Amino acid sequence: MKHLKFKDINIDDIFFDSLKDSYKEFPIWFAKKSEEKAYVTFEDNGIDINGFLYLKREDGVMKDVNPIQENKRRLKVGTFKINGRGTKYGDRFIKKILDTALSQNVDEVYLTIFDKHNSLILLIEKYGFVKRAIKTTQNGKEYVYFKDLRNTQGDILLDYPLVHTKGRSKYCLSIYPKYHTRLFPDSILNTEKYDVIKDVSYTNSINKIYVCSMPDAKVIGPEDIIVTYRTKDNQGPAHFRSVVTSVCVVEDVRFRENFNNFDEFFQYANEYSVFDRSDLLGMWNKKKPLIIIKMTYNIALTRRITKQILMEELGVKPRYWGVFKLTDEQFEGILERGEIYENIIID
Repeated sequence: MKHLKFKDINIDDIFFDSLKDSYKEFPIWFAKKSEEKAYVTFEDNGIDINGFLYLKREDGVMKDVNPIQENKRRLKVGTFKINGRGTKYGDRFIKKILDTALSQNVDEVYLTIFDKHNSLILLIEKYGFVKRAIKTTQNGKEYVYFKDLRNTQGDILLDYPLVHTKGRSKYCLSIYPKYHTRLFPDSILNTEKYDVIKDVSYTNSINKIYVCSMPDAKVIGPEDIIVTYRTKDNQGPAHFRSVVTSVCVVEDVRFRENFNNFDEFFQYANEYSVFDRSDLLGMWNKKKPLIIIKMTYNIALTRRITKQILMEELGVKPRYWGVFKLTDEQFEGILERGEIYENIIID
């Protein structure tokens, strides 16, 4: 994914043909945006476009839709198209949209879409976009979908990326560096301030699956909150190289006994996992307990928190650093020191 100026994007790519057919003014609009930027993804050849996303901040009353929408701070998904590549590919763009919305502290996100785009409608509805208005132009009638970032629906995916904290158990989950980098690519490994919007990693998807054999992980359950902890990389003392990086919410937890054979286990664990088939087969054949944690990747900490800070400032001193429970006070301390966007947390 690249963040490019419109003038550096090839409008003659066949990818844009359907947009030109649906919006007669598209070439003129595209030319006017020459100095603005959009997110673009390419095929493996690095030339042919397969995804395009343009975001625009809009505040005020929306008078060009029916019914009229009240005055709010909004992020408009001005143009959004992806070629069919499965759920993870679409998730990648949804995450970019919502990361941007959080960074700009908007009340809601919206986009217009023709009813013929069934797969895209299913994708946005999966993450809480709701049809609330109709927009009529020379190109026809479009549905207007909104995602409210101030109110929740009580569902992990519909409310994503918001995190409900009240009454939820919080755990710290340790992950080895070689897996952490692939699982959470925008959780960089130093304590410098980090701008999530500049991340362009291919593996930046919403759903993640982590597999481990740590007995303490068996207590983790759906709706619990996971704070990811990248262990030391042998490039310095753990006090400074082990860091807390991200906040996730658990969707589902399964165990070895939930699968009749390796094929069932592989089919479930492989889709959003950092582990390849040989990794997973090795885990299965060891006959050890298996805990498979499926979670949503809600936010990367703006500032990483070292093991030293955890111990000396937050009083985190577990018996075992693999998996351990956090108190509400420790969790809140991590959010504060990690400079998490305050608008992501729902008490």
